[in-house]
Amino acid sequence: MTNQEIVSKLWNLCNVLRDDGITYHQYVTELTYILFLKMAKETGTEDKIPADYRWDVLASKSGIELKKFYKTLLAHLGENCTGRIREIYQGAVTNIEEPKNLEKIISSINALDWYSAREEGLGNLYEGLLEKNANEKKSGAGQYFTPRVLIDVIVRLMKPKAGELCNDPACGTFGFMIAAAQYVRNHTDDFFDLSPTEQIFQMTKAFTGCELVHDTHRLALMNAMLHGLDGRIIFGDTLSEVGKSMKNFDLILSNPPFGTKKGGERATRDDLTFPTSNKQLNFLQHFYRSLKSGGRAAVVLPDNVLFADGDGERIRVDFMNKCNLHTVLRLPTGIFYAKGVKTNVLFFTRGMTDNDNTSEVWFYDLRTNMPSFGVTNPLRREHFLAFERAFEADDRRATHDERFNVFTREQIAEKKNSLDLGLIRDDSLVDYDELPDPIELGEEAIDNLQEATDLLQGVVNKLRALEVR
Repeated sequence: MTNQEIVSKLWNLCNVLRDDGITYHQYVTELTYILFLKMAKETGTEDKIPADYRWDVLASKSGIELKKFYKTLLAHLGENCTGRIREIYQGAVTNIEEPKNLEKIISSINALDWYSAREEGLGNLYEGLLEKNANEKKSGAGQYFTPRVLIDVIVRLMKPKAGELCNDPACGTFGFMIAAAQYVRNHTDDFFDLSPTEQIFQMTKAFTGCELVHDTHRLALMNAMLHGLDGRIIFGDTLSEVGKSMKNFDLILSNPPFGTKKGGERATRDDLTFPTSNKQLNFLQHFYRSLKSGGRAAVVLPDNVLFADGDGERIRVDFMNKCNLHTVLRLPTGIFYAKGVKTNVLFFTRGMTDNDNTSEVWFYDLRTNMPSFGVTNPLRREHFLAFERAFEADDRRATHDERFNVFTREQIAEKKNSLDLGLIRDDSLVDYDELPDPIELGEEAIDNLQEATDLLQGVVNKLRALEVR
């Protein structure tokens, strides 16, 4: 049985909980509580879980006794344990009211092919479950999950290295950091090319994050643990005082949440030069301020960040002064949970000084004249191949790709520092600039009508001449 088949079986168990009124997102969280115990048993890491609250004890119970024990288990692990276990179970409560449903889930999990799951990787299995949840519209989880194909493209281009401090200040289920860790693993023979000290650094300090939503924070912790990562994942709001301590990173990869702060209030941090109610503009400030000199980033941001005036323009000027914004990828629509949202990936490097670091910005248009993406037509690697070639070209001007265009800092300044640039001609739209002037069209029609009238009058005159004869 493949991991994909196991994911489908796990996902179908959510049908068992419909009568309990449990949402898809609640189901994945509930499943995390139970899977953690089973996976600890399967990986031989139960020693950190009190003996009275391990998988075999849970699986041996039934009926009302099971329901009571499960509630006690959640409370005990969240209050009396330490480390990752406490973090995952802290404040955990069950939404399952019917004991038979709980029994069904536990017995079904027990019956899965765990040998195959271990062979393919329990981390991959869990990520598959998170992706399934993100793709289910009713779950609303897509806002915490960036499409894996996009993550992989960004990570390949940013090339994280062993020894670097990597961070995602809006980490969702920790997808960016897990992909970055895998990239380093692939280039260091699964860390074996590194010294013991360097290996410990990669697993415990190299990959960190922050997540605001409690249940999503649990999923991030579980995801990190199953991929052998024990870096710090803060439960909190990066745009609050918590975010002030997050700095001096070599690499930032992130897709922060869309929208404004609740109630329209500004960020509560006092270290942002231009605090606004626009979360993405505040996140942009955090991104470039938390990089060390020479540090680099690739972040997903919506179109409004590119053209917002007022503080938006001031932030972009400050950003382009402090960083070299070398590339903007205009992403297709329909690839995130909110279909109408238009997004971009900004690639930049923090300068060694704070002045005039951006001299020109290259824009790649992957939005115009592209197919409609969604569940039936997902984004795939091949859609990014031309962009990757252009991005990594030794001479970008020699790429001759119509989708790849450059604007100097002076040209950008002339447009009030707007970065809403680089979109090519949309063949599906009428180019009104190329239509003839309607007045000229009218005058031409009158001339043609006059010619036709004169011609017709000539015919009439000939006919009358014939009648006279």
